[in-house]
Amino acid sequence: MSTGSDTPQGPAARQAAMAERVLADGSATAAELAERFGVSLMTIHRDLDELERQGIVRKFRGGVTAQPSGVFESNVQYRLKAMRAEKAAIAEHALKLIEPGMAIMLDDSTTALEIARGLRLGEITPLTVVTNFLEALNLLSDQRGIHLMALGGDYDPLHSSFLGVSCVEAIQSLRVDVCFASTSAVHGGYAYHQEQHIVSVKRAMLDAAARDVLLIDHTKLARTALHRVAPLSRFDLVLVDDGAPADALRDLDEHKVRYEVCTTNTTNTANTANTTRGGDERDPADHGGGRPLRAAGPDRPRGGRGGR
Repeated sequence: MSTGSDTPQGPAARQAAMAERVLADGSATAAELAERFGVSLMTIHRDLDELERQGIVRKFRGGVTAQPSGVFESNVQYRLKAMRAEKAAIAEHALKLIEPGMAIMLDDSTTALEIARGLRLGEITPLTVVTNFLEALNLLSDQRGIHLMALGGDYDPLHSSFLGVSCVEAIQSLRVDVCFASTSAVHGGYAYHQEQHIVSVKRAMLDAAARDVLLIDHTKLARTALHRVAPLSRFDLVLVDDGAPADALRDLDEHKVRYEVCTTNTTNTANTANTTRGGDERDPADHGGGRPLRAAGPDRPRGGRGGR
C-alpha cells in the first residue's frame, strides 16, 4: 500500500481527496483507491458509502463512479469539468440569440453557465437574467448592465441550485423572452432527466418563456433517463455540438426538430456551422423545417406544440 507523506490523514480529509479524484477521473475501483490512499478495502468501502450518501458518487460492484446513469445525475462539480469545449461552443451560439433589453432565464445546467460566463463580457446590455443556479448568480452578481433575478427555494448542494415548490411558484409569476435549458438525455423526440424535482422546475421554466432553446452536448443524444421532461417539439431550437453522430442527427430530423450544429475548436472558442458530423451542408431551416427563432417581440401563440 502507498503510505506517502502526501496521503490525506483522517476520514474527512481522505474522503474529500477521494471525491476529488473520482470527480476528476470519472470512476475508480476500490482496489485503486485503497492503494492510492494507503488504507484497507474495508475502510475504502466505508468512505465510499459516505460519499454515496452525500450524493457525490455512485457505487458499483468493485468500484465507484461520478458519471451519470438513467437514474443518477452527476454531481455539479463533475459536470463543471465535463465536455467544456463542447459547452462553450453551444453557449457561444446561444449568445447570438440574445439582444439588449431582453429578459432571459437560465436553468441550473453547466451549459447554461457558459452563457452566463459569456455575458460577463458586457457586450449584451441592458439585460435581465433570471436563474436558480447559484454558480450563475455568483458569476453575474457584480455585472454592470445586468438586472439579476434569483429564483429562491430549497437549496440543493448537489446541483448548487434552488428547487422545490417555492422555486416553481416564483417561476410561474414571471414571463421572459427566452429560456435556455439543458437536460440529461434526448431520445425518440423527447428530453429526459433523472430527477423528478429537477423536471418540475425545468417544465415551469419552459412554460414561463416565449421561446425555448435546448442546449445539449452530443453525449446526451440517444440516451434516456427516468423522467420525461418534454417533447422536443416544445423547443424552438436545439443547439448541439459537432460531436453528434450522424444517426443521432437523423433521429432529430425524423422527429422534425429544428436544430443547429455548433463547431468546437481546439482553443475552446467556437463558431457555428450548419453542418452535420458527416460534413453535409445544411440550411438551418432544413433541420426539421422549423420557423426561425425571433430574438424579441410579442409573445406568439403556443398552440400545437406538445400540449403547451
